Amino acid sequence: MTAFAAAAEVLRQGMATRAFPAASVEVGTRENITWREAFGTLTYDAGAAATDQNTIFDLASLTKVISTTTLVMRAVDDGVLGLDDLVSQWIPEWRSSDREQVTLRDLLAHSSGLTAYLPYYRDLSGRAELQAAIATSPLEYAPRTRAIYSDLGFILLGFILEDARNRSASAWPGAMDPAVLLASQFKRLSSYLTSDPLTFLPPREWRDRTAPTEHDSWRGRTPVGEVHDENAWALGGVAGHAGLFGTAGAVGAFARAVLHTINGTDVLAKASTMREFMRRSGVPGSSRALGWDTMLPTSSCGTLMSASAIGHTGFTGTSLWIDWERDVYVVLLTNRVHGGRDNTQIQQVRPRFHDAVLAELFPV
Repeated sequence: MTAFAAAAEVLRQGMATRAFPAASVEVGTRENITWREAFGTLTYDAGAAATDQNTIFDLASLTKVISTTTLVMRAVDDGVLGLDDLVSQWIPEWRSSDREQVTLRDLLAHSSGLTAYLPYYRDLSGRAELQAAIATSPLEYAPRTRAIYSDLGFILLGFILEDARNRSASAWPGAMDPAVLLASQFKRLSSYLTSDPLTFLPPREWRDRTAPTEHDSWRGRTPVGEVHDENAWALGGVAGHAGLFGTAGAVGAFARAVLHTINGTDVLAKASTMREFMRRSGVPGSSRALGWDTMLPTSSCGTLMSASAIGHTGFTGTSLWIDWERDVYVVLLTNRVHGGRDNTQIQQVRPRFHDAVLAELFPV
């Protein structure tokens, strides 16, 4: 039997039922790539280009862990940010009494009180407008009493990272521009993690090998190499919650860096910082750590990963799960939104896929 045949069959069944047209996977350890394969075609159209290992995907909310969470860890290590900094120290509009004690830790843990999502792109654009709107929007619940996964908190974290490095440019060697923007910070990080594509604002020449997302009636086109998330688009394609593009190999390189960092090599951050960010927040009823989600048997990672596994998903059909105790990571990238965002078949495919991978790696 071919290696990972059962996991590959899960993906082929998903394509047969039009859960997604394109998929690319990578499984590995901190030292080696165990399996890498691509499936399907970039779209459902007859004659569409085949997916391959160089296919680039809109990573959507994988941006939250690959870019924003990692950059916050590095800023904490550099003394530029503190997890217990008040949001109001960085966002001047954040000042009503119900939110005055909210910290960066709360934003990372999705426990700040902010609602999950609001369609700001319909009326607003640019940082100044979105920042003021998010910072003054009514909170949905009392901070730290629960967790609601929120794009809005990570949008603010992106703004805070821009300002933190701008205030302390000397802490970011090589910064030529006094305003060290989010994309610049991430480019410096990604350039030594991987030579594979992993970036905000991908160049136009990558479009032929980029998996399209869904037709956007607001923009009047199907984004290809242009961020799917509308609020990120309103911010110019670079945001704390979405905007990264990359290949499965690039995400795999990031996952190996996570594993090396957890195991004591300070690649992404200090190992102690990485481990702090991996711990569940303690917010009632929440599986969230700082930026990362953690394993639940009902989640996208399936039932067979260690209880300490960390991961994240992306709305476009992407996911990364890392079972660090057993030194394994699993990358699954798809463009499941291509047929329309209401297609939720990926929710059944993901756990079956991860269980098939883990069952092959660790047979009972």
